Amino acid sequence: MDKFAGHKSAAQFLYPPIDPFDQRMMDVGDGHRIYVEQCGNPQGQPVVVLHGGPGGGCSPAMRRYFDPSRWRIVLFDQRGCGRSRPHASVENNTTWHLVADIEKIRAALGISQWGVFGGSWGATLALIYAQAHPEAVRNLTLRGVFLMTRAELDWFYGGGAGQFWPDVWSRFEGIIPEDERHDLIAAYHRRLFSGDVSLETRYARAWASWENTLASIDNDGPGGDSPAEYARAFARLENHYFSNAGFLQEDGQILKNMDRIARIPGYIVQGRYDMICPPVSAHRLHTAWPASQLRMVPRAGHALSEPGISAELVRITDRFARNL
Repeated sequence: MDKFAGHKSAAQFLYPPIDPFDQRMMDVGDGHRIYVEQCGNPQGQPVVVLHGGPGGGCSPAMRRYFDPSRWRIVLFDQRGCGRSRPHASVENNTTWHLVADIEKIRAALGISQWGVFGGSWGATLALIYAQAHPEAVRNLTLRGVFLMTRAELDWFYGGGAGQFWPDVWSRFEGIIPEDERHDLIAAYHRRLFSGDVSLETRYARAWASWENTLASIDNDGPGGDSPAEYARAFARLENHYFSNAGFLQEDGQILKNMDRIARIPGYIVQGRYDMICPPVSAHRLHTAWPASQLRMVPRAGHALSEPGISAELVRITDRFARNL
């Protein structure tokens, strides 16, 4: 869960374009090779950027939330998406594989401790990673909080958000036979993993369109179809993770384990009108995390590129950089 709206972000006007000084394909085992890049200042404070989805892939725009003179910015495409290979693969692809990959990147780059920056699914992964390796995390910057709970999945795929977007919801559920609509994640799963690439692509585009449409507060209906390759990877990976409840041991696991990162400082940036990840999750996270600060952005939805969200994220990364 993570989208870019069509307009430029505030960050794009504050910092010049940043070119990577290091790009590589890293073999992480299990038949996977992941794309990793570094940009900014090689001697700067390290931060790892976790993209959303699962399956979204990192974007050059993500570099621009950091002052390149102060930060050593590490981005990577998670297993199966973006430039990582094999593309759209769900084999050996779980939350715990991704947590292990993050640690392999940290070790390979010789980083002892870093900041973690992520939104939507990237926020989920950031929290799970920090709870597994608190000693490696200096601070957390989270946006559009998603806690990987059954209630959140029911909201977005069970008709909750559809009450605000009934016309778009009707198209999303309408291509599924009525007797399967009680579980749309399972219904889409059967089609996204049918083995027929053309069928998979059709349903992948419908899956991606439902989420894309609700990403920005300024959207008022579906845009064009996502590119076939992107949509297929995004939808298959997201559906795979959601079908398996994020591969967590229990519902609500993240909040139950907040004692592990209680002292790690962090900021939560949340759009007040986020239709994909409603603000209640951000509020619950803040309540359970004594070292956090919550920034509720008044007129904003879910997208990273919402101007108010972008501006707040840049203020936070600048503040962290000054205090390091």
